Amino acid sequence: MALFGKDDKSQRSEDARPAFINSPVLPGEPTPTEPTVQAHLGKGSRVEGKLSFEGSVRIDGQVDGEIQAQEAVIIGESAVLNAQITAGTVILTGKLTGDIVARKRVELRAPARLLGNITTPCLVIQEGVVFEGRCSMGSAPGEVKSATAAAATVERPKVAQFPREERPAGVSTSAGGAK
Repeated sequence: MALFGKDDKSQRSEDARPAFINSPVLPGEPTPTEPTVQAHLGKGSRVEGKLSFEGSVRIDGQVDGEIQAQEAVIIGESAVLNAQITAGTVILTGKLTGDIVARKRVELRAPARLLGNITTPCLVIQEGVVFEGRCSMGSAPGEVKSATAAAATVERPKVAQFPREERPAGVSTSAGGAK
């Protein structure tokens, strides 16, 4: 289509079509960043115990316990979870109290609320998310440990005090230092 002058009618009719027709993703289908879901726990459902999924799962209800998935766990805005999650990818939009261990990626999308720890090689946090906990991103995708094991292996900074004779001039101990 030309900016100035005559325009091609065949181009104009294609441009008049809705944008989603020209795109590879149709409305209602998952976007490339959101995996295809094989299982769904809908709003109003309540589950207690250990859940295990071979593919991906979307959760919009309540879960108390442990969730494991080979692919993705997508936690919807209406979901309220008190659980430990282990998966390839975790996308959180709802409320979660518990730890996340993801082999590939964790996305926290507004208005998500996470009270717990994260272990993953890739973390995305949108503005408006509440995250209270620790994050460990040092593991390679095949080396992800449990969240409690990851927290236990975090290196603490080492502090060494020198005897007074070996300290540089002007350095003193103010509170509880060696004499």
